[in-house]
Amino acid sequence: MKLHKWLEESTPEVIRQLTAVQHELEDGADGRDAVLAEQCNITQLLDDLVAIVLPGFRGYCTSSEPRHDLDVLIGTVAPRLQEQIQTVLVHHHATGSGDPQEDFEDDAIAAVIHVLDSLVEVKQALQADLRAAFAGDPAAGSVVDVIMSYPCVLAIATYRVAHLLYQKDVPLIPRMMTELAHSRTGIDINPGAEIGHGFFIDHGTGVVIGETCVIGRNVKLYQSVTLGALSFPKDAEGNVVRGKKRHPNVEDNVTIYAGATILGGDTTIGEGSEIGGNVWLTHSVPPRSRVYNQQPSPLIKPNEG
Repeated sequence: MKLHKWLEESTPEVIRQLTAVQHELEDGADGRDAVLAEQCNITQLLDDLVAIVLPGFRGYCTSSEPRHDLDVLIGTVAPRLQEQIQTVLVHHHATGSGDPQEDFEDDAIAAVIHVLDSLVEVKQALQADLRAAFAGDPAAGSVVDVIMSYPCVLAIATYRVAHLLYQKDVPLIPRMMTELAHSRTGIDINPGAEIGHGFFIDHGTGVVIGETCVIGRNVKLYQSVTLGALSFPKDAEGNVVRGKKRHPNVEDNVTIYAGATILGGDTTIGEGSEIGGNVWLTHSVPPRSRVYNQQPSPLIKPNEG
């Protein structure tokens, strides 16, 4: 059979089956795939929001009119952000037939205002994060080096912006933002986590921070640290129970070295503690603890080749 003949005869059925499977995934809420098609808009919005609180993000240059630049950025971001929030709210609350019950304009506006009102606080937090990165890494030549080349800056800035939307119960968009940063940096921070000022992730690749983590001030992580959950409890029907505290707490002035894994919602790392590389923890440790594995005894043999 020629390809054009197959396409003519079979394409309608393939489309019917693909659509049916999509609707099954979405529980019959038509149009959810339209939301997913907006990822390019979310990417641009994220970049613009980060540029507001971190001007060097797009190239370290000094504008002669910073107030004008901010006025333009905020003026263009606000209506686009409202549109995207309103879109996801409508689809998130759509009926089974896909018909929205309301337009959620007021909710979208409230979320945008919350973001804009909180940008000064976000910028102050980021400045503390930048100072922590510069102070904590002797390889950093300047704060400009940190802004322009450290992946943790983009990951943390993205988290701090996305967390504002998470606080207003905006669906989808906060997670899309932090997953974009994850794909760019290798650092996975859930937008629901609560992270204090002066946060630094050195190197960064492979770091995972779960949704219900609470991290204090002046905390430093190295690469491949996981702040994760133990096995998830399930209800009587076998579904994962949501909304529970699943991830650990890390108090102020804690350092966690490469490869450490800390799990569980009841686990707290006490203030001022140091957690060594490759440590596995599922229970709390008191303040000012030093936790490390026993030094292994490597076997050294002469090369007989």
